[in-house]
Amino acid sequence: MSYVDEVIAMVSEKNSDEPEFLQAVREVLDSIRPIVEANEAAFRRDAVLERLVNPERQIKFRVPWLDDNGDVHVNTGYRVQFNSAIGPYKGGLRLHPSVNIGIIKFLGFEQIFKNSLTGLPIGGGKGGSDFDPKGKSDREIMRFCQSFMTELCKYIGADTDIPAGDIGTGGREIGYMFGQYKRLRNLFEGTLTGKGLSYGGSLARTEATGYGLLYLTDELLRCHGESLQGKTAVVSGAGNVAIYAIEKAQQLGAKVVTCSDSSGWVYDPDGIDVAALKEIKEVKRARLTEYKAYRPNSEYHEGRGVWSIKCDVALPCATQNELDIDDAKTLVANGVFAVCEGANMPTTEAATAYFQENGVHFVPGKAANAGGVATSALEMSQNSERMSWTFEEVDAKLKSIMENLYHNIDNAAKKYGFEGNYVAGANLAGFEKVLDAMNAQGIV
Repeated sequence: MSYVDEVIAMVSEKNSDEPEFLQAVREVLDSIRPIVEANEAAFRRDAVLERLVNPERQIKFRVPWLDDNGDVHVNTGYRVQFNSAIGPYKGGLRLHPSVNIGIIKFLGFEQIFKNSLTGLPIGGGKGGSDFDPKGKSDREIMRFCQSFMTELCKYIGADTDIPAGDIGTGGREIGYMFGQYKRLRNLFEGTLTGKGLSYGGSLARTEATGYGLLYLTDELLRCHGESLQGKTAVVSGAGNVAIYAIEKAQQLGAKVVTCSDSSGWVYDPDGIDVAALKEIKEVKRARLTEYKAYRPNSEYHEGRGVWSIKCDVALPCATQNELDIDDAKTLVANGVFAVCEGANMPTTEAATAYFQENGVHFVPGKAANAGGVATSALEMSQNSERMSWTFEEVDAKLKSIMENLYHNIDNAAKKYGFEGNYVAGANLAGFEKVLDAMNAQGIV
């Protein structure tokens, strides 16, 4: 058995109840076989892959908090500090009932390679809790965030681990967490990113993941003789990533006709009204059922269905494994040209393979949605300098990072004989940098 297969078998045995983590590990290790097989004896001797797939540190803790009625609730908090070979741990905090250690490990493992691909000195980590912010008052969310940070603050810092937002963790939650961190550690430092502009946040951070997704998608299309101008795009999700992906896609000339949330989805043949979407989701924090009141010609449907709409470009921006093999078959039958992931691993393994087999240009989330963490790293730089850059400066740096990232994964795919396979290219390019740093630092 090859070294790669041995490690996949070992991970499968030890983590059999963590399907998302296993999926992420299989995808990466399968992709980097050319590098491993060229150095198999040395890699096996130094247990390179075992060190890669095992987190440097896993932290699990209870989070007791008081609701507005005076009742106590207890959630579980996590932080997985996966790999610090190229810089301090960097990755978001997810607040969602689905969160468990397997989800956090999958996200942290993906973050290693995503962060490497940005070209910036940041390692991979992830965290969160099974707390659900939906339906909670601001005071309840504040009390949860303060309790969560009371424990988490022991393990993070500006040069150690810099968390950010993720699903369920927006500017409100980051503000409460930062306030508690500062109170407990007596430090005003850039240990959280996604902060408000009045206390060290970066302009363009809110837009960064969605905008970055479209900068990469635009570069992909232009390198294949196409353009977003006049194209029809479908987007899933209605959170931060989806909203700003829709906004930038429409600025670049595409017509985005869908969005979705956990209840249902909207089809707007005239193009999604971004101002209405922001009002519903960012101001009212309401459901997409309200969209039709703003756009009478639109359609609202319960359940899933975004991928049934004919399009040129598909941008999954909701959550993991939301786009399955049946969706992929529908998209291919409808002539989709490119699928670029705005969420983390939103496409199943079978769907990814189907896109690749049918000539669809498919770019995985670890590359396509790296704009968020790249701009978080730019926020870290501004905090270290005690400076604040203009929106235009940050946006220009983001655009350059995402365009360079596309060419790096394209070149890596060609270098190892996988031309057009951007999954392999992303994993190979990300791994090369991490491997070099791991080897230079010894067996740690």
